[in-house]
Amino acid sequence: MTKKTIEIKEVKNEVLINLYGHHDEHIKLLAKHSNTKINARGNQLQVEGNDSQIVQVANCLNLMLDEALEGTLTLELTHVILQGNCQDTNNNDQDASDVQEVKIQTRKGVITGRSPNQKLYLHNIVTHDINFGIGPAGTGKTYLAVACAVEAILNQDVQRIILVRPAVEAGERLGFLPGDLSDKVDPYLRPLYDALYEMLGVEKVERMMEKNIIEVAPLAFMRGRTLNNAFVILDEAQNTTVEQMKMFLTRTGFGTTVVVTGDVTQVDLRPGQTSGLKHAIEVLKDVKDLSFSWFESKDVVRHNLVQKIINAYESSTAE
Repeated sequence: MTKKTIEIKEVKNEVLINLYGHHDEHIKLLAKHSNTKINARGNQLQVEGNDSQIVQVANCLNLMLDEALEGTLTLELTHVILQGNCQDTNNNDQDASDVQEVKIQTRKGVITGRSPNQKLYLHNIVTHDINFGIGPAGTGKTYLAVACAVEAILNQDVQRIILVRPAVEAGERLGFLPGDLSDKVDPYLRPLYDALYEMLGVEKVERMMEKNIIEVAPLAFMRGRTLNNAFVILDEAQNTTVEQMKMFLTRTGFGTTVVVTGDVTQVDLRPGQTSGLKHAIEVLKDVKDLSFSWFESKDVVRHNLVQKIINAYESSTAE
């Protein structure tokens, strides 16, 4: 075992407080993930572990410090940083050196990919017209897609944002629900709305919806349309049928970016129905110029227990 002192130089006390966290909770989480012992004293951290573990700690500290300098480091964000940089991530074929760093400016600040999988996902979205983000809940698939859509509309790269989701619970037959079309579909699009509100503000989102710059639609209403100069997000795509997925993907027009997100382990279709997302993964796997981004439990940005729950279910399924 090796002992090394890492010094945090030339930072204010409030930066150190944010870096270490309440009762040093950020540092304790860093020690747990890196399997090291860390003792924080002032602006110095005494790290005990093997050489590769100490290098890992130093790298993660630099990433955490970048956030602490902005005053934005939280326990949740620390978890995301450590998940992406304190473990091997060999599930993507593309070399990390080939991935351009994508930074998205919003009213809340700059949004970037925290884990290697998230970084690759953002890179794929800005370099491909049709993209699939596949993985468990809480890995940032929808949130990052909405961030890319917001940047595209603000930069006038597209003329509108179209949010689509299969309303499986209502069998796509929404007529019996009260209100207009937007009222009927709203419950199914709430995660997309929440991300838009956070990035643009409620009033701006409502104005853009009034002007049809942001459009929401159930998947069944997309048939017969051609979507040009738009950023289109199909969320919860595991609940599409094979026919619906084909119909949706063939709506893509010129100047349009499409992002399809879903979790193939949470299909709510009726028994006997094949998930359009599962089918598309197989059918389109050899089609060039499409991107597939795969997320794992280590990319989860929710409570730490969510990752453990996902792993437990995956282990149960494998048995």
